[in-house]
This record gives sequence, C-alpha cells and structure tokens, in this order.
Amino acid sequence: MKLATVFLLFLGAVSFAQVQPATIENLSVQPNLPAQKIHANDLVGVSVYGEPDLTRTVRVGADGTIRLPMVKEKIKADGLMPEQLEQAIADALKAGEILIDPYVTVTVAEYHNSRLPISVAGAVRSPITFQPADKTTLLEAITRAGGLVPEAGSEILVTGPASVVSDTPLVRRIQVKSLIETADPASNLVLEGGEEIRVPALVVAKVYVVGNVKSPGAFPIEDSGTSILKVLALSQGLAPYATNEAYIYRREGAGGSKNEIPIDLKRIMERKSPDIPLLANDILYIPDAHRRRATVATLEKIFIIGSIAASVLIYAALR
Repeated sequence: MKLATVFLLFLGAVSFAQVQPATIENLSVQPNLPAQKIHANDLVGVSVYGEPDLTRTVRVGADGTIRLPMVKEKIKADGLMPEQLEQAIADALKAGEILIDPYVTVTVAEYHNSRLPISVAGAVRSPITFQPADKTTLLEAITRAGGLVPEAGSEILVTGPASVVSDTPLVRRIQVKSLIETADPASNLVLEGGEEIRVPALVVAKVYVVGNVKSPGAFPIEDSGTSILKVLALSQGLAPYATNEAYIYRREGAGGSKNEIPIDLKRIMERKSPDIPLLANDILYIPDAHRRRATVATLEKIFIIGSIAASVLIYAALR
C-alpha cells in the first residue's frame, strides 16, 4: 500500500512539472527594459502558459512580423506595445484552433534601435543629441533641448539625412511663430531620425559705449534707432570728471576706413545742440578730463574683442 502511494505521488509530481509554463528564465533573456513600441529586429520573449513548444524568444523580422510554431500566418508586431502583441498572439492561436483560451505573456529582451540620432543646436537652452526610440516631432525635439532662448531667430532649419535618390540633404525652414505661437500642425514636422535641427540666433546690431561712463558696454539698436542721449541713459550716465567732448569712432566704406567724429557732448546734454544718431558698430568714447584720451589704435581693438574688454583697454591706455 505504501509503495503504491509513493508511486502515485511520483506520477503526480511528473505531471505537474510537465504542465508548468516556461518561465522567462528558461528563455535566457533579461526582460528589464521599459515598455515601448516593438519594431523590426527587436528580440521578444513569448511565453504561452502550459505550452512549452510555443514558449520561446523570437526576433522580429525586417517586415515587422514574427512566426510561431503551428501558426500559419505571420503575426504583425511592428508598432505594437508588448501587451498589444500578447493579444495579437492569443487571437492568432484561437483563430488557428490551436488553443481555446491561451494565456500569453510578451517581454522585450532587446530593442534593436536602427534610428539615427537627432541633434538640436544653436539658440536653445541645452543643445542635445539623442537617439529616438520612435518617431518624434520637431516640437518634442526642441523641448528636449530645453526650448528656445530669447536670442533665437525667426526660423528653425531642419536638415534631413541624404536620401537614396539624392546625396544632398534636404533643408527645410520652419517659422518659429507658426510652430510655437500659432501651433500650425504642418510646421511640427515628424522626424524619422538622422535630422539636424539648427536654431540660428537673431543678429542684433549694437553700439559700444566706453570711457568715463558708469556702465560701459554694448547696447542693441532698437527698431526706432538709437542716439547719444539714449545710450548714455542705458550706460547709467556720465561718471565724475567726464570731459565736455566725446568722440564717435566709425568704420565706413568697403575698406572699413576709420573715422573719428568729435562731438560737443555738453551742448547735446544741455539741449543746445541736436542729438546725434548712432549707427551699428559705432563706438562712443567719453574721455576722462584728468587723463589723456585713448588712441584710435586702442579703441579699434574693441571691434575685435568686444565690449567686455573695453574698459580694460581704456584703463590700460590712460595709465
């Protein structure tokens, strides 16, 4: 009697082992990847409860489908989330009268991302190069780069990869206003991968104020133009011991010849002489009354170095 009982227990254990579903460890994969849409060449693990012959790892074909034993038709996987592919496999097993009510689990073991990286550069807060897991839009790509900076121009240049037909990359110009302000769907391009997005900075004409003022620097020219009194206000006015005269240094002509234009600053400030307009890249220089004024050779370096070094150059020239 005892021998018969032991024998029955052994048969029960064997039968239970035969119907256990293959676990994912049996598939030799590590399905710890975040869920996202499946595409061609991805490696997926398919587990069918109680059916070890159907439990396996499958590489998605170039046509975006997978094949399973005993299932006559290919099963479309491209563009599906793992849970959607589970339902598609279950439907195929029922349609082929292979199983009545199959329980299917799909895990992704490897995403084979064949999309080329997308780069975003120029007048954005955080230039970035990223590899999209799926199709993305132009607005999403710019958002990944932190958005546009205030100095961004009015256009966004999107350079696509060279096509098979032509070796020349296609460049598309997208207006910032239509993409962001009016939200035109046609401007929000769908990116496939391999695009280069450049946001040119707005070129702003500037004038430079150096010498005996409280805040020397470079100041943008407004649409209405600028003048000596306007830039003096922007530079917070004259510092102590400023002279009654000032000088405008201006490059003119194709050869960039240097002109020194003396002005009676005192009369302008007292409204006894008309205000004088300034042009792009003009340098307004107000000397110190107690020291010799800087030479043209010193001031012309400001055109190259810029306004940040202007005060240092003036100070060095006057010592």
